[in-house]
Amino acid sequence: MNLSDLRTIVRRELHDEDANHYRWTDDELDRHIARAVGEFSEHLPGEQKATLATTSGLREIDIAGLADRIMVEAVEYPAGKFPPRYQRFSLWGETITLLGDEVPDGGNAYIYYGKRHTLDSQGTSIPSRYYDLVASGAAGYAAIEWAAYAVNRVNTGGRFTPREFLDWGKERLGFFRDELKRLGRRNRARVSSLYRPYYPVVSLTSDL
Repeated sequence: MNLSDLRTIVRRELHDEDANHYRWTDDELDRHIARAVGEFSEHLPGEQKATLATTSGLREIDIAGLADRIMVEAVEYPAGKFPPRYQRFSLWGETITLLGDEVPDGGNAYIYYGKRHTLDSQGTSIPSRYYDLVASGAAGYAAIEWAAYAVNRVNTGGRFTPREFLDWGKERLGFFRDELKRLGRRNRARVSSLYRPYYPVVSLTSDL
């Protein structure tokens, strides 16, 4: 799957497959696809693992080199131990600060993080099971934008009226966002033995 392939799926969703009378240009659809990919990535980022060297005597680790980073899930230090030794940490800007008792000695740390998905002419990092979901989001954005543009323009009515495009676009975006909330990282159970979070977990079953 590449950008052109996903654009074709979006056009199919929009019933915009007549190449001689496209309602949306390729550039317009690519912009809506990029927006959908960005929103998808915020909820289901690509899972990455980076090996970064620490500095002896310092708790800070510079992660500025982790391009397109969305979040940091865990920090393992020292790297490669069994069982793995996950550290409590805080994140401010491009710097991770280790908060445990162990002060780095210059050895490597593993950083587990999520990054924005790629989608270009060469391919994509989006899992195949989510292609249709991302296409639905892009189609929803495209339909709503066209409806806003065309609302005060002359049209011939029928299924392609601005009102119908607006309603359809809102329905597709609603589906897209509901699925992202259901599938997203904020709703996934975290294995409690992975590491201790910096901020304490607030009980949802007892009074404070």
